[in-house]
Amino acid sequence: MSIEATRAARLRAVALIAVVLAGGGGYWLGTQRGGGTAATEATGPGGKILYYYDPMFPNQKFDKPGKSPFMDMQLMPKYADGAGPGAAPGVSIDSSAMQNLGIRVVAAKTGTLASTLNVTGNIEFNQRDVAVVQARSGGFVQRVYARAPGDVIGAGAPVADVQLPEWGGAQTEFLSVRRIGNPSLTAAARQRLRLLGMSDSVIAGVERSGRTNGTVTITSPISGVIQTLDARAGVTLAMGQTLAQVTGLGTVWLNAAVPEAQAGAVRVGQSATATLTAFPGETFGGRVIAILPTAQTDSRTLTVRIELANRGGRLRPGMFAQVGLGGDARPALLVPSEAVIRTGTRTIVMLASKDGRYHPAEVRTGREGGGQTEILEGLREGEQVVASGQFLLDSEASLTGIAVRPLGGAK
Repeated sequence: MSIEATRAARLRAVALIAVVLAGGGGYWLGTQRGGGTAATEATGPGGKILYYYDPMFPNQKFDKPGKSPFMDMQLMPKYADGAGPGAAPGVSIDSSAMQNLGIRVVAAKTGTLASTLNVTGNIEFNQRDVAVVQARSGGFVQRVYARAPGDVIGAGAPVADVQLPEWGGAQTEFLSVRRIGNPSLTAAARQRLRLLGMSDSVIAGVERSGRTNGTVTITSPISGVIQTLDARAGVTLAMGQTLAQVTGLGTVWLNAAVPEAQAGAVRVGQSATATLTAFPGETFGGRVIAILPTAQTDSRTLTVRIELANRGGRLRPGMFAQVGLGGDARPALLVPSEAVIRTGTRTIVMLASKDGRYHPAEVRTGREGGGQTEILEGLREGEQVVASGQFLLDSEASLTGIAVRPLGGAK
């Protein structure tokens, strides 16, 4: 290479270095006059801005505002917690971000909460209203009336005609003693007929006619549905053998499944209402008569037995019902149920401070009803809680490491 070419190359290199140094110096001067970079020195309504982030991806940080590359929304500023002297730790959100996130704040207040528990249940037969039709003496069935299991019969409806030879012999002795005219012997003979199972009407008929009647018509003592029917024509019967079993329909049981976590709110004698799709717009009232002592292990529920009047027999076993278990209303400190966050290990709410910051507080809850939850511990009346958008705030507080105010901290 010639001496002139080498000299020209050196001049071009020196010129390039001068341009780079001049650009860097100008940039350094600009940053010094402008007071620092936008990411470290920018301020907003909530104080000093540390960085910008997408609420749906809070781990990703950006040094300048703009639209999120992940979601169709603007990046939110992250303010320096505790920027002011004596400021409590918390999450800061400016007013525009609150509107975009749909954050709504309400005050905890004292109100009346009726403990209404809504569950489901099924209607079943009242197993306390059961009649067993038996043969009071040995014999055989002469006639069977047109009955079958599942038939609904009234009180006094005939089931079968049964011939009882022992009754015939006892009635003959009674008529013979009666002819003697000794009142004490007659009374004793009449009592023997009663012990054999004869009703007073049967005994009166024998006295009136003077003839024996060893055939008796077995009737149902109650109105209801035939559950079992073992009476068949020509069948020989032993004493005490069951001919039929009848279950009454005047009242039915509604077995409601109550979650074990809410079993403490139910008691015997409590009022209850039931609605069925078969009867839209109609409500059936009843009361709790028993809480069964065992829980269902698969569904973790307790069975609460409710007795309902069954006028006209419209409530049929097997029907599905929506059940409302009512209780006495009493005053309580209430917050919207949507404001409560249940993490599995504890229950918290997001508190809104007067300085615009948000921080979590642990609470102990009680009853629920009408979209309101009772706060037993952890809040004071008048404290502001976040009723919507609180999950984003809770996530941000967890990422920032803000401590949860413990129970007993609301003094």
